[in-house]
Amino acid sequence: MGYRIYPCEQSRCFVGSFTGEIKMVPSGSSATFLVVNGVPFTGDVPPVKTFLYETTGAYTTTRTHGGASIVLFWERHLRRLVQSARILAESCPSIFLPVESVPTALSPALIDSLPDLVDDSLRFGLGLALSERNRTRNDGELAITALVRGCHDAIGLDVFLHIGFFIPSLFGAVGAHLAVVGPGRELAEAKCSNWVRIREDLEKMKPLSATELLLTNDGDRILEGTVTNFFVIRTKVVNGLTDSPSSDLESSYSFVVQTAPISDGVLPGVIRQLVIEVCSSMDIPVEEVAPSWSDHELWQEAFITSSLRLVQHVETIQFPTPFKELKLRTSKDISWITKRFKGVGCITRRIQNEISNRVEVDAFKISQVV
Repeated sequence: MGYRIYPCEQSRCFVGSFTGEIKMVPSGSSATFLVVNGVPFTGDVPPVKTFLYETTGAYTTTRTHGGASIVLFWERHLRRLVQSARILAESCPSIFLPVESVPTALSPALIDSLPDLVDDSLRFGLGLALSERNRTRNDGELAITALVRGCHDAIGLDVFLHIGFFIPSLFGAVGAHLAVVGPGRELAEAKCSNWVRIREDLEKMKPLSATELLLTNDGDRILEGTVTNFFVIRTKVVNGLTDSPSSDLESSYSFVVQTAPISDGVLPGVIRQLVIEVCSSMDIPVEEVAPSWSDHELWQEAFITSSLRLVQHVETIQFPTPFKELKLRTSKDISWITKRFKGVGCITRRIQNEISNRVEVDAFKISQVV
């Protein structure tokens, strides 16, 4: 597969000549790698957050599993990347294309070719990362971010593949601490790296104890997290009464799993969709309805999802009061109501276990290509 390599002035860190060699920059005891249009980048490779901050485009992030033997849900991620690229190219060309571009729409066929282009870079990048992993006897997994954007003449694509090492958290060992700050994303159906910059403003409102932020537009319906999708397990109410005690959740249909629908303006997360499929296969009732904070006393469990975390149970959720004054204050001046959960709930555990059972089935096996 051939590539057209163009200067990338919008991405200051990643401009320059390509020599075929990569300079590995330590991150703790690990290296970080960047492949640009099928060629290893020769300069200092930044952490992924910096890379996304300085490189605007459609992107997706996943990771390896099983001692870097497979890439999780890779085909799903490629489909989402193509979808995001198509949406940005059509709806927000000023974001997807460099400022100097000729205002010509990218052809659908070019965007459809993305999976092959990204796969080429993935194979090369995995070879570099796994060689370093073996050399240093690193037992961590690999975090993989693929980003694509239009080129300067608007008839080509720049494809970036960023790979770094990380240690996944054991499910149930550490819970998430969330805080509601809002508002939701614009054009949420496309995963775009410019969200990293927008997220910085939201971070200013984060309480010290929070590990992730939740978004809401109206101060009630919870959409998603800034880097995750959000789910609650809610006790059902019939004629003003709950069906059964929360302790009986696992043995009855006294509960429903809720998460905001895509139409409300949430990211179509790969693991989000997988959770919905898993619930359906296990006859766990699920509704694509935004969880309402006004009903938080009925929330028995909560969890967040992402491709790096998979499923992480929630320990606490903080909600600002009054919400309408949130933008007028700093995090130190805000009063917070806290919803607490009791460890990993039985429904959350069932969902996580089933997702774990599926990772081998829907995975990119590295041994077949590297």
